Amino acid sequence: MSHQTSLGTSVPQANCLDLWREKNDQLVRQAKVAQDAGLPLRRQQLAQDALEGLRGLLRSLQGLPAAVPVLHLELTVICNFITLRASLAQGFIEDQAQDIQQGLERVLETQEQLGPRLECGLKELWNSILHASSPLLELLPALHHLAGLQVALWLSTDCLGDLTLLLQTLNGSQSGASEDLLMLLKTWSPPAKKSDAPLTLQDARGLRDVLLTASAFRQGLQELITGNLHRALSNLHEAASALKGGSNSGPPLLEASRLYRQLGNTVAELESLELLVEALSITPSSEVPHLLIEVELLLPRPDPASPLHCGTQSQVKHLLASRCLQTERAEDAAEHYLDLLALLLDGSEPKFSPPPCPPGPCMPEVFLEAAAALIQAGRAQDALTVCEELLSRTSSLHPKVPQLWEDARKGTKESPHCPPWVSATYLLQGQAWVQLGARKEAISEFSRCLELLFRATPKDKEQGPPSNCEQGCTSNVALQQLRAAALISRGLEWVASGQDTKALQDFLLSVQVCPGNRDASFHLLQNLKRLDRRDEATALWRRLEAQTKLPQENATWSLPLYLETCLSWIRPPDHETLLGEFRTSLPEPCDL
Repeated sequence: MSHQTSLGTSVPQANCLDLWREKNDQLVRQAKVAQDAGLPLRRQQLAQDALEGLRGLLRSLQGLPAAVPVLHLELTVICNFITLRASLAQGFIEDQAQDIQQGLERVLETQEQLGPRLECGLKELWNSILHASSPLLELLPALHHLAGLQVALWLSTDCLGDLTLLLQTLNGSQSGASEDLLMLLKTWSPPAKKSDAPLTLQDARGLRDVLLTASAFRQGLQELITGNLHRALSNLHEAASALKGGSNSGPPLLEASRLYRQLGNTVAELESLELLVEALSITPSSEVPHLLIEVELLLPRPDPASPLHCGTQSQVKHLLASRCLQTERAEDAAEHYLDLLALLLDGSEPKFSPPPCPPGPCMPEVFLEAAAALIQAGRAQDALTVCEELLSRTSSLHPKVPQLWEDARKGTKESPHCPPWVSATYLLQGQAWVQLGARKEAISEFSRCLELLFRATPKDKEQGPPSNCEQGCTSNVALQQLRAAALISRGLEWVASGQDTKALQDFLLSVQVCPGNRDASFHLLQNLKRLDRRDEATALWRRLEAQTKLPQENATWSLPLYLETCLSWIRPPDHETLLGEFRTSLPEPCDL
């Protein structure tokens, strides 16, 4: 065969096709190498160079009259160009619809059908090509690939009607066929590529799986909006199960966990969170092909404040650990918190340095919650270790107790600022010693906590605004409850050692510093009864009886989780039972 050809020949020679195909394959390999490049700037430059190379190659191919032998390569280059461009732009843009339309018009040129359809839209072009009387079988793999990109574009822009019609046509469905998007995507079976076909960045079947997952997630969210929780869960789980891990599976699993929590299914909620932690911990294997068009490109991108933002592995791990602690799964909570601390401290996750703290779980609060979980699980010695680690890492942020005593002796009015979580650390250390039966050490820790709480002055405005970490525990309510917890805890140790008079002082002060803490009042009532101070006990009992008859208002504030947990340990038995027992012990009549 002669290698000479006239410029007017519509079909280029085989060696030209080979060169163009080789160029396509080289650019595809370059784009894939760019994904593995270590430096972000280097990765971006390699991908951008590949994109410009594909643009130039496409311009060369489309500069020739449309011909079937070249069109398969041309459509493949269009698909690669659109895929890489969408990846770099992190989404689809309007120009990509024009790229698809130009490719479809080139197909119609080969069938001499373009003339009257020049002004047709994408929907009409697809209908003409897929319903052609003499379909171009050799172009079907490339056309299905291009159709997949069209589905992705319409899915990202909510053109669900056109999308449904296109899938019905691809599936050879007749009028009246199913309009269920998930069913249509499952039914769609793109033709397999031939072994000698030009290279693609992402084949049609891989793209179909991404579309199926994104559609299931979107449909799950829609069911959630309409209030159909069970169908929403079904779709969200289907979306998550189609993914092999990584951040893509985050939103469906996170939303599923929230739905389970709303339905009161704690076991399923925690299972969803565990799957999410596992998914976020997976490092993509080099053997698994990278997907340039991923599920997240087809969904509205959540900002960090959005409920669909699943955050980092450490943030999700914190959510799982805290939910276990809240639902009284102490052993699981303890293990999850220890894993979280290891994750944060080994350098694989961003550091949380107080103050100030970045968004997400604050490092001191993570330590405190971990200590609380360990105490709850009966692991007091481990809790002491966690508290000591926190104090050693933040020693520069809090004054020593002897310094406070010296300031008090000298009458110094201004004491150095001390973050409240430092006091909370001593409170938890005291509770750990209580569990270990070391009463003397426990009382000492509670006293150190109280010294810091009552001696140190609040942070003034000149020192700047409080950090994120401090905002959670510096409200008046939180500080009052923290003081009450320390006073009650020390009072209970005085009671255990037979020193009811000292306990009385702590219980009285706890009622004064935190009038809204009913637990403090009940401990005081029991203490007055033990000391046989019947008149005072009776007066307090009458006030408590009157309070129980008043309508209870829902609390408009929340406390840090570690403090809520600590308060639960010092809560007396059922209040009504205590009041009833005291009522039966009163002499008849009892007039004051």
